[in-house]
Amino acid sequence: MGSGQSKSADTAVSGTLSIPPTQPTFGNTPVSGASPQFVTVPGSNSVIDPAAFFKYGFPGPVNDVQYHDEFVSSYDRRMRNPGWVVEHITAESLRTPPNAPPVDRKKSVFKEDLTIPELFRGRLADYFRSGYDRGHQAPAADAKFSQKAMDETFVLSNMSPQVGDGFNRDYWSHFEDFCRRLTKEYTNVRIVTGPLYLPKKDADGKYRVTYEVIGNPPNIAVPTHFFKLIVAEQPLKDLKSDKVAVGAFVMPNAVIPNSTPLKSFAVPVNALERSSGLQFLTKLPNNQRKELCQEVTCEIIVRDFKKALPGK
Repeated sequence: MGSGQSKSADTAVSGTLSIPPTQPTFGNTPVSGASPQFVTVPGSNSVIDPAAFFKYGFPGPVNDVQYHDEFVSSYDRRMRNPGWVVEHITAESLRTPPNAPPVDRKKSVFKEDLTIPELFRGRLADYFRSGYDRGHQAPAADAKFSQKAMDETFVLSNMSPQVGDGFNRDYWSHFEDFCRRLTKEYTNVRIVTGPLYLPKKDADGKYRVTYEVIGNPPNIAVPTHFFKLIVAEQPLKDLKSDKVAVGAFVMPNAVIPNSTPLKSFAVPVNALERSSGLQFLTKLPNNQRKELCQEVTCEIIVRDFKKALPGK
């Protein structure tokens, strides 16, 4: 190595170290459609080449980014949960277009995501008698503009285990309704939703992250919390405004009384970033942001949503 002898193209040469570039994926396929090409980093004096292992395959982690009609999602293979789901809703998208075929939720069925490798895929049997709902991260009610869009929200890669009564079928549903009602005040509403695994303080004063795992074998993590980041653009009262209303909310995956103020779950965006490991709004200057709950009344309206059976 020190003599400057060359090595194969996928290993290091004198003064360089080979590394694979980060490559986004669509489902399980790199966006480029090609295998990762290794590049060299100048200045390395190492006499070994650990990166040569990658000629046998890159271990990951792999984020399965999937594009659907109503949402885009990134799947977390380790937790068997979405890492995040992104939506764009408008007043128009929340209703079926005139003269279009009717959209019926009863026609939609839960299904496994066959684009995820079987080893890492959530299965219907994993939720059976688990005591948890298959909780949509992108809600079916946000996809009324076509049957295909609604059907796609029922794929298991859009699901997380959620407490049913008192949360998924109650407070969380009312929160989703709050997001939809924002389309009456803003032209565009963009939402990021996802699970969190947060620490809690134990009796010994130390903080630990503890979560249940369901399935057989137990593979699907049960999140301790869920978040939504809401970005509301172009208020109808001032369409020329370049200001964007931003609100971040974190809720426990637990029974929440409907009397609980929605604002009690509001958190700073940077606190959500720290907890999730995600970055939001990096291209949105602070001087263009407004606090959502200072622009609108942040509160839920309790509605009698149709109940779904746990694990169904």
